[in-house]
Amino acid sequence: MSNLLILHGDDEYSSDEFLRQILAEFRRQPNAEFNLSMFDGTEATAAEILGAAAAYPFLAESRLIVVKGMLAHLNRKGGGETAKKMSEQLAAAVVTLPPSTRLIFVESSKLPESHRVLKAVSKENVRFFAAPKDSTQWIIKHAKALKQDIEPAAARTLSLVMGSDLRLADSELAKLAAYTNGQRPITEKDVMLLTPYVAETNLFAMTDALSHGNSREASTLAHRLLAQDEDAIALFGMIVRQFRLLLLVKEHLAGGGDRSSAAIAGAIGIHPYAAEKLSNQSRGFSIPQLEQVYRMLQDYDVRMKTGRIDAELALDLLIAALGKSA
Repeated sequence: MSNLLILHGDDEYSSDEFLRQILAEFRRQPNAEFNLSMFDGTEATAAEILGAAAAYPFLAESRLIVVKGMLAHLNRKGGGETAKKMSEQLAAAVVTLPPSTRLIFVESSKLPESHRVLKAVSKENVRFFAAPKDSTQWIIKHAKALKQDIEPAAARTLSLVMGSDLRLADSELAKLAAYTNGQRPITEKDVMLLTPYVAETNLFAMTDALSHGNSREASTLAHRLLAQDEDAIALFGMIVRQFRLLLLVKEHLAGGGDRSSAAIAGAIGIHPYAAEKLSNQSRGFSIPQLEQVYRMLQDYDVRMKTGRIDAELALDLLIAALGKSA
C-alpha cells in the first residue's frame, strides 16, 4: 500500500469497504492497535495529524493514520486563513512522510482538482469512488456475492427505491436474502413486501392498476401504503406528482421525443427505471384524460385543505373516480 492515500467521492459504501480491507490487513501485524490512529478531520489540526505521522511505530514496522473529512472541511467556504494555512501545511508535508507511516485521508464527497493537497500528490495516491446513477447492476452483482439470485425487475425496483445509497441497498439485500434463504430468486413482490422505503414502487403498481381501470387493486395498494404509516395527505401529494410526471412523459412522447428510457429520464429529470415505468403507464391514458385527472386532483386538494373532506376519504373517492375514467 502507498504511504499516502486519498479516498474521495460520494460512494461511501465502496470507499468504506476499501478502507475496511486495509484496516483488516494492518491489524494482522503485532501491536497493531498501538500504532493505529483515527482522527475526525473536522476537529483535528494539521499539526496533530503531522505529529502522529512523524512518530515512530511502537514495537512494529509501521503506523497507520486515518483522517476522515479533513480535506473537504479545510476546503469549505468560510474556512478563512486558518484553513488555507493548514491545507498548505499538509500539501507540503504529505509528500515527505516517513517510510514507516501510512496516512489515509477519507472524504465522503468529491474533492475539486484544485485542492492543494490533491494537487501535491500523484494520481497513484488517489482513489475516487463515484456512486452509480443506476445501481441495478451493482445490486445484481452484490446479490451474487451473497450467493443469492435476484430477478432483474426486483433489482431495478430496489435501485429505484435506494437510489445511489449502496449502503442502504446492501442492508436491504441482506434482509431480502435472509427472507428467501437462497431457495429462490428475490422477486419484485418481495421488494415491495419487505422494503420500508418502497412507497414509490407501490405507487407505480397503484398507477398500473388505475391505467387498467382496476380501482379495487389500486385501493388495496393505497391502503397498504397507509398501513405502512404513509400519511394520507403525503400519499395524495405523491399521486399528484405521479400524474404530473405521466403528463410530462405523455407530452414528450406525443411531441416526437425519443422513446428510450434514458432519453425520457434526461428530458424529465427522473431515474431511468421510473422513466420506463411511466412510459409504459402513459399508454393507458390520453393527454385529455390526464388533463382531466389534474383538474380532479386540484378539486380534491382544495376540498382537503379547506376541511370539507377527510384526506383518506378523498383518496378513496379519487381512486374510484380515476378507475372509472381509465
